[in-house]
Amino acid sequence: MSGPATADSEFTYELCVCRWAELAWPPGSDTQASDDAAYLVARQLGTKHRRWDTVVVECNRDALQARAAFGDDELDSDLLHVVRNAPAEWAWYRDPLPEPDYPWRYVREAVHRAADRGVVQTRSEGNRIQLKRIAPYPDWVRRLIAIENKPDLDAAAADRLAEQIDHDVEADLADEVWVATAETGATVEPALLEALPVEAGILTTDFAGGVDADAASVAWHPTSVTPTHDDDDRVSRRLELAERAYGRGWRDYQATMRPDCRHFELQRTGRLLIPWCAAKECHQSSSVCSGSCEAFEPEPPTWRTNGWPIDGGPGAGIRRLLEQRAERTRQQR
Repeated sequence: MSGPATADSEFTYELCVCRWAELAWPPGSDTQASDDAAYLVARQLGTKHRRWDTVVVECNRDALQARAAFGDDELDSDLLHVVRNAPAEWAWYRDPLPEPDYPWRYVREAVHRAADRGVVQTRSEGNRIQLKRIAPYPDWVRRLIAIENKPDLDAAAADRLAEQIDHDVEADLADEVWVATAETGATVEPALLEALPVEAGILTTDFAGGVDADAASVAWHPTSVTPTHDDDDRVSRRLELAERAYGRGWRDYQATMRPDCRHFELQRTGRLLIPWCAAKECHQSSSVCSGSCEAFEPEPPTWRTNGWPIDGGPGAGIRRLLEQRAERTRQQR
């Protein structure tokens, strides 16, 4: 497999998979998306013990739109504790909120942060802080789908990945687990199927002609993971992951790269805009695109003033473009 959107790095491949999932999820011609379902795609999310390359959140469409009332940014666990339990009528904040397993002063700080964000209302009644919700927090998350991206999946890599997927199945956080790998033109080796847990689905991708909805196909359908327990802790952890996906998406890579370098460009490959380094003539990864790069050159000052048609220079323009695309995708869902 060759072409601009192939695996110059796993980072590049990851962006291709994310954009494909945004265009085509759920995969498979025999798989029909529910009319009331919407899908959010994010990358590099997980827990302290496990991080997934790509995460797809299946949502209730109407509930996802109701989630927009709480802003574009993610709500962390402390804010969720406040927002999910905020009362419909004014009350002292300790009355409606469940007893925490940490001091109440931290809850009070979270209440203030929530009010600053505009996701709850507060007022003072004597020496007490009263709390009121702005709207009911919706039950918007249906399922979490984890995708491991391995463009060059051989038997040894499959063996290593099998342990990680076994952990995913045991952890009960994901409803489905997939492995995405580059199409080789040959039938998928039986050894690869045998090495991976049967619960994991396999996607084969071909991004040589760019990224579009037809750039991946299902080689093996997954088995839905049956939770062994559905307690409040599992529900809360899944919701925290979904909130991170909502706030970050998959285009946030520009926050860890240097789009203000004069060599940083976005190159189109199919329906994906992907980073391109004009100095090194490659699709750079976020680990090498930094101020310490030997080819890094700040944008000339004239680019940020009257010498460039985009206010703030091309670096600022790239950041705005990616943020606008993320926001447009969220609204379309």
